[in-house]
Amino acid sequence: MKIMSIVGARPEFLQVAPLCWEIARGPHQHLVVHTGQHYDRLMSDVFFEDLRLPPPDIMLGVGSGSHGVQTGRILAALDPVLEQHQPDWVVVFGDTNSTVAGTLAAVKMHVPVAHVEAGLRSFNRRMPEEINRVVTDHAADLLLAPTVGAMEQLAREGLGAKAIQVGDIKTEVTYAIRDAVQGRVVRLPEGVDPSAPYYVATIHRAENTDEPARLRAVIAGMAAAPHPVVLLAHPRLLDRAATQGIDLRQGSIVPTDPLAYPDMVAAVLGSVGVVTDSGGLQKEAFLLRRPCTTVRTETEWVETVDLGWNVLCPDPSRLRAVLSRAAPPPTSAEPYGAGDTARQIIAALESKVA
Repeated sequence: MKIMSIVGARPEFLQVAPLCWEIARGPHQHLVVHTGQHYDRLMSDVFFEDLRLPPPDIMLGVGSGSHGVQTGRILAALDPVLEQHQPDWVVVFGDTNSTVAGTLAAVKMHVPVAHVEAGLRSFNRRMPEEINRVVTDHAADLLLAPTVGAMEQLAREGLGAKAIQVGDIKTEVTYAIRDAVQGRVVRLPEGVDPSAPYYVATIHRAENTDEPARLRAVIAGMAAAPHPVVLLAHPRLLDRAATQGIDLRQGSIVPTDPLAYPDMVAAVLGSVGVVTDSGGLQKEAFLLRRPCTTVRTETEWVETVDLGWNVLCPDPSRLRAVLSRAAPPPTSAEPYGAGDTARQIIAALESKVA
């Protein structure tokens, strides 16, 4: 069986890693296509290096652009790749422009598509990611859902017949890196004591960065935090802050470059909590059992909220109060699986081909 994985952004690099590890143990052929949606070294190359993955087999190099332009470039670039390699399955991950473009390119050429992380919904149609995941689920041939809630949502949309619950594939890579960095000295910017309380933060979504008043409020909310906030500054945040004349280094905030994934896991483990608008980091915080505060009105990972480990904070002026809340109750719940998702995915692909 020839499997082609299409990736392009940080979350997908993490998701494809366990699949690469699992396929390498067996008889199947695996081609990894990197669209180039994220092309900055800190957001791309280092993930392959840190996760001990070989370089992608095919680099499309589409670069940045508006959603329509970027998606169109990926579609155009994938046609000859699919025609040349003729995979038995195309596997796409999550909710990026690479996800929806890879899906559309494959289904139009009658190549079966499996969607990893299917069934997640924020119900916020202003998010480009929400459009991407809905279109992908309705177009794909096999929906690999991470949770019970995702399976229920797919059933409500009439997609239950092609859905299988396999758990969350990022659980595997998070646990693997967690175990590898135990005891590692945490790399933090100068002025932040790793032995004292601190938070890890990421902010990058358009709804928090593109409107100057909103971004100022988010930065002011983090600046008022009771402990230092190590802000891993995404390129989008840096660009919008510079354009809008907003100083990221104020109050409790200590901005720094994005960390390599193992260093980020170590930093979260050493922290007293996370502040983010990222979907992935919300779940990683839960898996690492660190409280999360999400600067959004909704989350795809409702289980983290239901279990008390994630609090939505759409009003950034309340950040200090939310961050000062009591510790969440301990839990041994495994809503995202036990860490064998890649094996289940391969078994599902094999059963459908057979």
